[in-house]
Amino acid sequence: MLPPQRIAGRERRAFPWRTASPWTTCVRVACCSRLRFMWFTLMVLTVLCVALQMLGVVRQARSSKVLKLVSEQLVRMPAGIHRPVKRIDWENLRNLWSVSPAIVEEPVDQHYFIQRRGESVNPHLEEKRDQVLEIARKKLTSITKAVPAIEPNKLLLDQEVAKQFQHQPDIDENDPEIQKPPPSDNDTDKYTLKSEAVTCQPKKHIVFLKTHKTASSTILNILYRYGDSHNLTFALPLNMHSQLFYPTFFAAHFVEGVRTRSVKEFHILCNHMRFSSQEVRKLMPKDTFYFSILRNPVEMMESLFVYYKAIPAFRVVKSLDEFLIQGGRSYNTSVPNNHYARNILTFDFGLDNTAPVNDTDLDRRSAEVITAVERDFPLILISEYFDESLVLLKHALCWSLDDISSFRLNSRSERSRRPLSAETAERVKQWNSLDWRLYQHFNATFWKRIDSTLGRTKLQREVELLRAKRVKLEQMCLQGGGAVDPAQVKDSSLKPFQYGAAVIQGYNLRPGLNNDTFRLCQRLITPELQYTSGLYTKQFPQLAAARVAAAKKIAASRNSAMHRAVKRNIETSVHIAVTNNTNTAIADEHSLHVLANSVVHSERQDSFEVHSVTKHHTNKEITGNSDKNSTQERAINSNVHKEPQESASLR
Repeated sequence: MLPPQRIAGRERRAFPWRTASPWTTCVRVACCSRLRFMWFTLMVLTVLCVALQMLGVVRQARSSKVLKLVSEQLVRMPAGIHRPVKRIDWENLRNLWSVSPAIVEEPVDQHYFIQRRGESVNPHLEEKRDQVLEIARKKLTSITKAVPAIEPNKLLLDQEVAKQFQHQPDIDENDPEIQKPPPSDNDTDKYTLKSEAVTCQPKKHIVFLKTHKTASSTILNILYRYGDSHNLTFALPLNMHSQLFYPTFFAAHFVEGVRTRSVKEFHILCNHMRFSSQEVRKLMPKDTFYFSILRNPVEMMESLFVYYKAIPAFRVVKSLDEFLIQGGRSYNTSVPNNHYARNILTFDFGLDNTAPVNDTDLDRRSAEVITAVERDFPLILISEYFDESLVLLKHALCWSLDDISSFRLNSRSERSRRPLSAETAERVKQWNSLDWRLYQHFNATFWKRIDSTLGRTKLQREVELLRAKRVKLEQMCLQGGGAVDPAQVKDSSLKPFQYGAAVIQGYNLRPGLNNDTFRLCQRLITPELQYTSGLYTKQFPQLAAARVAAAKKIAASRNSAMHRAVKRNIETSVHIAVTNNTNTAIADEHSLHVLANSVVHSERQDSFEVHSVTKHHTNKEITGNSDKNSTQERAINSNVHKEPQESASLR
């Protein structure tokens, strides 16, 4: 048995609190109660946090539901939302978010029924419901204002480009006889505002494949005017050319500013080219919109034959009937420029235009052509339905009616047109079988697209508005109200380029137009070559000035070389005359010397005129009022003579 001392020591080690002092015991009890209190407090706080989070989720869901109802209500309002929300509107929105939605099984006027807090709705009392509905409508109207009227696109050249086309005198705009531009039609775009107010944004990155003899010059003018008025950058051909080195496949370095990297971004590519998707996408941004235009190959073939009568395939035949009856015997694919004679649409799209040998090959090849065009071009217009095409283009680009209003450019006179018989039309379809299949397909899809997007009623309504706008512009701008033959065009800077046997018509502006109206009307009738040159001068003024100076030097050198050649021939003739017959040589020598002196005088006069033009041009550049129309026109004409292939296709 252990002694008592050892037993007490073991108890102290096993149960130390039994031997603790009273003060130690009180401290321990206090600490344990404090811990229990803290634990209880934490639990209460945790429960409160969870409850607050659940309440927040409920309120957020409720607010989201109300906001959704309000947004749906705003979208259904007649006026679109095109302005930033002001501070007052935010206050109204806060008040509006305090309302609670009431679900109504029968919506009134296709709007949701919104009830303010604290108000009860009796479904059997129609008057009470109408009152609450009227209050809700007033609430919505207070935070939405009418869409501001679309600022009319004045379609005006800036001052420098206008002076390049023609120098005009200052006119007193207070004169009551001066014609003013017509006011913009506020109701012309109401359909677009209703349906596309939230999502529609005007497109600025555009590629237009300009096909031949399809009214593409008119669309080119529309793109030129839009880009010019919005200060967009055009992908223009190198060295002031009118085409992107057609018929060669397009390459990105054909565009001015690519090699030198002087242009950071291109907005519009629309000059003649043979399409190459890979090269075009190197140049243009990813969000670029692609479109083109087609024409019935029967009518197009007749226009091609008249316009390109000088190409080898058409040169040896007298008529299109003779060419087709012979089966295109004079057509040879290896001869330059003969691509105009067969399946030119397929060729312009960058595809193989070789004629299929049988029906099986035709089906396969035409399917490949259609697939390739559909892959690269989401919109294909149809020349025979030009106004309908412009309306469709207006909606696709989200532009206004003023943007697409235009006159017909590069159009032939009626006296240069030749009607085709039914037999000839069938031969044309067989000869251009790929183009005919391509046209048939996209003519059908054109109307399907209209039915699925606009509808025939809305289309017809907008076509009538477009034609009424064109009539107003014709009455305001054109002398005589329409096109005239090129011999009757009074302003030489606005004469269209003539080629082949076609008679390309132009326009005369009405006298007495004020400055703004003059610039508007001038841009509407400016031919393709002149407008391209003006845009090139606007984008690359230094390069344009250098080219003009180089053209002057070349012209001066040609004149001096011609003078030396004429003088040499005269001296040779005099020497021969003197040697053969001394008696008659005196008179002959005298007459020949007179002729030589007259030639020298004429050459000096020409040199003086060139010097005067150069001096006049320099003085105007110094004063900032240069008129480069005549010089640019000479440069264009010299380029046309140097490059007949390039200038041969303008449309």
